Amino acid sequence: MKQIVTVAIWAAFAGFLVPSTMAHAQMASPELRVATSSKPVVTDLSAQRRRPLRRVPIYRQEWAPDVYPRYNPGPNAVRDCTAHYVQEYRPSGTVITPRMNCWWRPG
Repeated sequence: MKQIVTVAIWAAFAGFLVPSTMAHAQMASPELRVATSSKPVVTDLSAQRRRPLRRVPIYRQEWAPDVYPRYNPGPNAVRDCTAHYVQEYRPSGTVITPRMNCWWRPG
């Protein structure tokens, strides 16, 4: 294990000492830097083309509540609920789940 660590340290140290040709290839001459600085900077956001907004048609429908009963219980109505637990038999085993029954009564 010590040999592997020693070889890795020597390889990293040798990488710093050897001049990299890739680093020299990326250096630009001062004339080229001056010539390119007059152009506008292109970023990822500005390179993307803008798409026009798509309008989605909305169709109005008659609204019907998804509750039972489907009537107006009146201005003074009170919602009365009872809650209890029931056993449900599932493939993973029997579980206990809460159930709730609610109705409207005159207040």
